[in-house]
This record gives sequence, structure tokens and C-alpha cells, in this order.
Amino acid sequence: MRFRHRAAAGFATLLLPFAGLVGLASPAEAAASATATFAKTQDWGTGFEGKWTVKNTGDTTLSSWTVEWDYPSGTSVTSAWDADVTSSGTHWTAKNKSWNGTLAPGASVSFGFNGAGSGSPSNCKLNGGSCDGGTTNPTDSAPSAPGTPTASGVTDTSVKLTWSAATDDKGVKNYDVLRNGTKVATVTTTSYTDTGLTAGTSYSYTVQARDTADQTGPVSGAVSVTTTGGGGTDPGTGSKVKLGYFTEWGVYGRNYHVKNLVTSGSASKITHINYAFGNVKDGKCVVDDTYAAYDKAYTADQSVSGVADTWDQPLRGNFNQLRELKAKYPNIKVLYSFGGWTYSGGFAQAAANPAAFAASCKSVIEDPRWADVFDGIDIDWEYPNACGLTCDTSGAAAFKNLVAALRSEFGSDYLVTAAITADASSGGKIDAADYGGASAYLNWYNVMTYDYFGAWDKTGPTAPHSPLTSYSGIPKAGFNSADAIAKLKAKGVPSSKLLLGIGFYGRGWTGVTQAAPGGTATGPATGTYEAGIEDYKVLKTSCPATGTVGGTAYAYCGSNWWSYDTPATIGTKMTWAKNQGLGGAFFWEFSGDSSNGELVSAINSGLS
Repeated sequence: MRFRHRAAAGFATLLLPFAGLVGLASPAEAAASATATFAKTQDWGTGFEGKWTVKNTGDTTLSSWTVEWDYPSGTSVTSAWDADVTSSGTHWTAKNKSWNGTLAPGASVSFGFNGAGSGSPSNCKLNGGSCDGGTTNPTDSAPSAPGTPTASGVTDTSVKLTWSAATDDKGVKNYDVLRNGTKVATVTTTSYTDTGLTAGTSYSYTVQARDTADQTGPVSGAVSVTTTGGGGTDPGTGSKVKLGYFTEWGVYGRNYHVKNLVTSGSASKITHINYAFGNVKDGKCVVDDTYAAYDKAYTADQSVSGVADTWDQPLRGNFNQLRELKAKYPNIKVLYSFGGWTYSGGFAQAAANPAAFAASCKSVIEDPRWADVFDGIDIDWEYPNACGLTCDTSGAAAFKNLVAALRSEFGSDYLVTAAITADASSGGKIDAADYGGASAYLNWYNVMTYDYFGAWDKTGPTAPHSPLTSYSGIPKAGFNSADAIAKLKAKGVPSSKLLLGIGFYGRGWTGVTQAAPGGTATGPATGTYEAGIEDYKVLKTSCPATGTVGGTAYAYCGSNWWSYDTPATIGTKMTWAKNQGLGGAFFWEFSGDSSNGELVSAINSGLS
């Protein structure tokens, strides 16, 4: 979410060697003294997350463990954590790490992995013997996924859910009903009425079948339900989310303040603001620039209220200006966004203790000085289990665990959202984390469908940084909005939880000799604050658009080549977002717009 190179190709997939398998322990140290149990913890149709748990059931310490199993053709492990996983054909072997091989009597350890395909493991062995008590039994398959629930009878506090039955070779015993990823009921029928809900609140429901052997099958598709009542979005702005990022540092060189949202007319056309960015230090949320956030004094002509700050008032700065903005526009909700390109390195430590991280974030947001300012929290982790400014190796489940802890800590009264990668390339960043499973805990995703291409590739080829669709000659497959949205939907993210991203800036090259995309260049074009990047409000007159490609405008002037969104291309993108059933759109960031808010107006009218 920062003006910079987004490190396009980022994610390095775990390599799974197919040779040199380790030797197995003797059968004497096998199933009689330990068990291995498998569980499929998430399923998003084309893939899944699995977990093996090894338990020492004997009376002597195990010094090592090796789990083996077979998958049918077409099912495989794509990445793993907390074990070294290898394969030979369809036979898979997992061996303990150096730090988790020793198991005292009664102790257990788990390792996890992401898989492709839909098959179940069979022929399990632990240290050369039977896994003895594991849930995988070649003669007893796990049940299928139930049908995606449908909702009816929605009230302020309840909803009725119905779904089609799952199948199983030995029979289905019951169904677990999950609300926002947490089990709320177990029923023997294919319907359930959930009660005690909060008015005007969004919930996500899935269902999971359990067979007579107590094996659980894959989770169904998710249905999003919003209870009635509770106010909701201001009818004057429509039902779609229209969210903009406000940068903390913009009050300095950019001279952009909260009052500019009022004078530009943008405040009356948005529903949400993400305040960027809080930092993540020592595994905790912290305020970054305290002067800009709550100490900077505003004169009467600079403030939203028209009243000057005093030296002794309890709260000044951006936080107080946001408070004044909300008083003037009660429909606007404000979220505090933590992380971003520069501060994402702190998430790895946060992921090691998600509960402590979540508690620290709530403490910041509920600080008594500004507890009425923020309506939720936004996490901008660039990128879980992949590379951005730094590389993360927290594992595919880390992001889901982190947002689950946030939802548990903040409850249903707060908004909990996340800005995520839009890299839909095969094996790219969307494949690196469990975005499908994590979506159950979030109100929506801000999908960063921009910064696909730019002058970090100094010689080009020139390409639009925010293509809506692919086009002939695009430099990399999967680097466009449509592919990103489609991939996230395929992983189980409801359309209503996806916001399309718009950049209020352009990216450009110089030394270009052709107007059409795909030309060569000599380096980044000159920008006001950074080479290769410029605000829309400057480009609209300095280098007007000369064409469109992939649903985004481009401009060729002199030897410079720029790509950026205009009110017209934003209109096209908003129509596309509505046709896709998306929850709305967001943009980075307010100060790049014209003084009369042309781009915000285009988003508002396009979604209304």
C-alpha cells in the first residue's frame, strides 16, 4: 500500500525433493508406542490444508518420528511447515525437524501442509509401523463437502441455514455449523437456525460433515449473511463499500489534511477511511508518528470543525480531525491500518503469538484518548509466507491464525479487514497463504489490484500498472484484477468480501520510443516525490491519456510513457465490480486525487 516497487514475483515455493529419502526407524518404535492422526483443516475446492498430529502413547521417549502415507494420483503436497516433506511418486514421507523430533511419553506434535487435489491419505505408517488410531483408514473415506448453505428468515438477531447433504461410504453422522470459522453447533439434520446475533452485522457460515468414524470432511462453500437493523451504510452513499486510505505522513510534504476530504467533496461520497499506517514492533501494534497522529495543532481555518486546537486539549492531530469529520459525516467509519510495505517485517513476530498481538492492537484502538475515533482494524501484511520488502516464512496458516485472533479479540462489534496481494500467477502470492480460510474471520479484503508493472523494470516493457483484464502481450500471466478476483473466489472467498483496488497515481518510464504498450525504456520517468510514480492530479494535465489497454488508461508524451486510471476507466472498473458481485472498491490514496475529488466521484457514481 505504498508508492514503491511491489516485488512482483515474490513467493518462493517450498521445494519438495523426490529423491534421497531418509531411512525409517525400526518397527519396534512404531505404532505400539505412538499414533499419527490426520485432519483436513481447510478445503477451498482446488486445494486444502492438512495437519498430522504425532502422539507418544508409550512410556519411553521417542527421539525421532517419520510419517508416511499415499495419495491418489492428482493429489499432492505443495508446501509444508514444521516437518521435512519428500515424495516418491504418490508416496509421501514427513520427517521431524531438528527441534521437534523428541517426544516425551504423552506428548504430541503437529505439522501442516498445503495440498492440491481432493484425495485422502491412505496406508499411513509411523516409524515403519501402523499409525494405529489415525483418522485415515483406506477402507473408510472421509465424507464429502455438504452443499453451500442458503440463508432465509434473516432478522436482527437470527438466520435460518439449509444445505444439501454430504455423502459418505459408511454414512454421515452429523454436521458442524461454523460461523466466521468457529463451530457454533452440531446438528443431525441439514438445517440450523442461528440466534443471538447482532443487528446490522455481517457473518460468514460454512458447514462440515462428520461420519460414523468421527472423520470430518471438507468445509462447504461459504454464505455471507448480514442481519437486519443496526443502521448500516448511509443510504446516501449506497450499499457498496467506498473506502479510501488516508496517509499519516501526508500532512507534511503533501500538505494533505483531513479537512481536504471536506473541501474536495470526497467526504460525502465515501463510506470508510483506512488510516495508514500503524507500526508492528516486537509483535505488537503501536502508533507510528505520534506527532501527526495526536499532537499536531490545527488552526481554525485548517480544522474540519472550524475551531482551533488549544495547547491543553486532550487530543489533537489527525485523530482529532477524524473525530470532527465523523461528527460532520456520521455514516463514515474509520479503521486503523497496521503494516504496509515498510512495516510488514514485524508480522512474523506477531504471528508467533497471535493472541498477544490482537490484544495489543485492541489496546491501541481503544486508547481512552481516541476510543470513539476507530470502528475497526485493517491489517496490511505484505506478504504472509512470501516476500515483499522482507521475506516471511511463518507458514501458510500464519495469516489465518492472526486474523482469527483479531476477530476473537475484537468481537463482532468492530470491523476487521485486510489488504492482500493480487498476484494470481501460478504458485504466486495468493497461493502462499490460506486466504480462503482466513476470509471467514474478516469483513472484507482490500485486494491490491495495482502495482503489477512499473519502472523497477527499468528497460520495460511498458505495461499498465493496474490492468483490469489480461491482454495480448501482457508481460506476466495472472497479473491483472480479473484473474486475482477469480482466484480468490475459487479459494472460497465470497464475492461480497472482495473490494477492487484503484490507484490514484500512475507509474511511468522515460526513454520510450513507441506509444503502444510493450515498448522499451531507459529508466523511470521523473516524479514529484519518487522516480517512476506521479499523482493523477498532476498527470491529468502534464501527460493526458492517449489510449487504454486492459481496461486502464495509458499516456505517451515526449519520451515518457505513463499508465493510470481516469474517471472513465474507473467507471468501467466499477461496472465490472458490480457485475462480479463485489463488496465495493477502495483506493490508495486520497492525496493523489484532484482538488475537486474527480476519482472519488467516479467510484461513488460507478458503485451507486
